[in-house]
Amino acid sequence: MTTVAPGALVPLTDAPAARGRWGSVLRTPVGIGAGVLLAAVLVLAVVAPFVWGDQAEAVDTDAILQGSSAAHLVGTDNLGRDLFARTMVATGLSVRLALTATLLTVVLGMLLGAAPLLLGRRAGRLVTAGIDIAVAFPGLLLALFFAIVFGVGATGAVLAIGVAGAPVFARLTSTLAAGVASRDYVLAARVAGVGRFRVLLRHVLPNIAEPLVVNATIGAGGALLAFAGLSFLGLGVQAPDYDWGRLLQDGLSGIYRHPEAALAPGLAIVVAGLAFNLFGEAVAKGIGLTSATGPVRRRRTTGADEQPVTERGPGAEQPVLDVEDLSVAFPGAHGTVRPVRGVTFSVGRGEAVGVVGESGSGKSLTALAVARLVEAPGEVTAARLDFRGTDLRAGGERAHRRLLGTGFAMVFQDPMTSLNPTRRIGSQLAEGARRHQGLSRAAGLARAVDRLRSVRVPEPERRARQYPHEFSGGMRQRAMIGMGLMGEPALIVADEPTTALDVTVQRSVLDLLAAIRRSDDVALLLISHDVAVVREVCDRVLVMYAGRIVEDLPADRLAAGRHPYTRALVATVPDMAVDLDAPLPVIPGRPVDPSAQPPGCAYAARCPLASDRCRAEDPPLVADADGGRVACWHADEVAAGAADGELAAAGAAREEVA
Repeated sequence: MTTVAPGALVPLTDAPAARGRWGSVLRTPVGIGAGVLLAAVLVLAVVAPFVWGDQAEAVDTDAILQGSSAAHLVGTDNLGRDLFARTMVATGLSVRLALTATLLTVVLGMLLGAAPLLLGRRAGRLVTAGIDIAVAFPGLLLALFFAIVFGVGATGAVLAIGVAGAPVFARLTSTLAAGVASRDYVLAARVAGVGRFRVLLRHVLPNIAEPLVVNATIGAGGALLAFAGLSFLGLGVQAPDYDWGRLLQDGLSGIYRHPEAALAPGLAIVVAGLAFNLFGEAVAKGIGLTSATGPVRRRRTTGADEQPVTERGPGAEQPVLDVEDLSVAFPGAHGTVRPVRGVTFSVGRGEAVGVVGESGSGKSLTALAVARLVEAPGEVTAARLDFRGTDLRAGGERAHRRLLGTGFAMVFQDPMTSLNPTRRIGSQLAEGARRHQGLSRAAGLARAVDRLRSVRVPEPERRARQYPHEFSGGMRQRAMIGMGLMGEPALIVADEPTTALDVTVQRSVLDLLAAIRRSDDVALLLISHDVAVVREVCDRVLVMYAGRIVEDLPADRLAAGRHPYTRALVATVPDMAVDLDAPLPVIPGRPVDPSAQPPGCAYAARCPLASDRCRAEDPPLVADADGGRVACWHADEVAAGAADGELAAAGAAREEVA
């Protein structure tokens, strides 16, 4: 499914910005000190065996258990070996094992934390529950437990510390990934048919990499201390090998007679641990950081109130999108919440259909349900959900990926979350084409440049190599429309595509969508709060209120709508003849809370014509003589009223009679 969406964030991998952030780490006193200290520890881990290796292994029976002297700075052990040399040489094994355990923690933690993205919401819940249970136990207790499970020795200690640290890192990864997974550029990749593992690697992990690096750096210090603790307890490194923990255990037996033997490895553990932890904290301060789709179920229409599913004859023209009795449900505190209820509509080839209504009326959620982007525990049901003649209720994600990836385009409304900030514009446009059309990297980029040119982006060759933050709002919008044209879209769903743009840019974007629609005979589903824009751009308008369609009518008859809510929406749009001294018209009351749907017509509490029947019975959406549909018990009265003032007067008269 090809996706179109505006927006950008500053790329985390932009080279000048990255250099500036990492440079700021080393410009602080803590950063300089921690960086120098950590570099010294790492260099010592490499060179110590070559400098002090022979001295550390030299046995001298004449110098057993000696104290500090000019020949032996911190004394000797029970075989006369120099303890200073052994402490220096132990740096390599101690650091190497700690980094290996940290790497295991990071890899295992990332896999567990990304489980909801890789395995789906249900399987991911089980993994997340296991992580929550493991996090409740102290890390050292888990390390001791796993050390017994994996066995005594360096290998068992590495596995124990790596596995014991994974739950905390998994919790961090899960939290960060959940925040990024809701961004529009991730939804865009999913709509484009990109697989879950590729979405994780290309869109999620690059945007959470820096905090993960920070915490991994800090975690390395913790792993170093934990490994020394296991060796000190006799569960880690075994003789004849030795690390700082092993040297500390050997020196503890004679601490009253020979304290230097325990002091040297203990001091080394503290210094190395501080080096990792302080560097991690400096990085965090320097860069300003603090430490899939469920199936659509078939709905059987069996009730007397429900309209039967109509079958199209062999000679009938097949619409691009055909939706019947679409509903979206979520579990709530007091029962099931249905923010979208029984939505039925179709969009023909080359047709432009607008969807209007107040915030919370279900417009965007309807589009997400059609695009199969409603996540569990949300449940989508429909009597019919066909795209280009294919039933989207049947088959899995893989079965429809190519169909939707090349024929369905979606424009999201949030301009700040619709493009991946870590990737160049050209590669983002080319991803779907390479995935579904088998294009090479060069061919995909060439087509991306061509699509940028087709949507009137100046200098497309240069622009394709830029990041989203280097584009203006209007250019980002054009670029993402170009993403939708990478395939051969039959339908473009535009969800508030001009929300954050000024009037001039709005006009150019709408003109571009209209031109694409005319030239390629592409269907357009335009979701907007702006009634004037929908009336100008679209052929037909769907008016939604409280999760259902209350009127479906031609755009040129919008001002003469037969539903009071349609009339009220049109009345709130100012025109050149509006009285500047009079207050702007508003719709009284508030929209209905989806979790507390009233009986009868949802608009009754705000409607001037509401009667007892309206408050008791929900009117069905029925066809009228003019080819539209309306759900109102008093539609004829609304049509007979010449102005909203007459509707208000009729409502007042009705109240007096009552």
